[in-house]
Amino acid sequence: MSDLTINVNQSYTSQSEGNSYFDGGLFQYIGWSILGGLVTICTIGICYPWAITMILGWKTRHTVINGRRLTFTGSAIGLFGNWIKWWLLCIITIGIYSFWLFIAMEKWKIKHTVFAD
Repeated sequence: MSDLTINVNQSYTSQSEGNSYFDGGLFQYIGWSILGGLVTICTIGICYPWAITMILGWKTRHTVINGRRLTFTGSAIGLFGNWIKWWLLCIITIGIYSFWLFIAMEKWKIKHTVFAD
C-alpha cells in the first residue's frame, strides 16, 4: 500500500474512534420547552427567537459527535433579524418564500453549531 492510503486510513480511524451520543434528559427537555413556551406567550411571540436559541443551545450542549461535544453560537438577536427578513420576504412574495423558510432556518442552525473544543 502507498503512504497516502495508510495516512488516509489512519486519519479516518482516528476521527471515527469516538462515540456519538446525546446525553440530555427528558425532564430537562420538558423544562426548557415549558420555559420557552411561557416566555413566548408572555411576550406575545416577540421572544420566540430567544426560546428557539435557548432550546437549540440545550440540544447542542448535550450532543457528542465522534467524541467531540457540540456547542451553539447563535444569538436570539441574530435570529430575530433573520426572522424579520424572512417574514418580509414572505409578505413580498405573497407566501411563496415560506417554502424556503425551513431550509433557511436549518442553514442558520448549522452555521451556528460548532465543536466546543
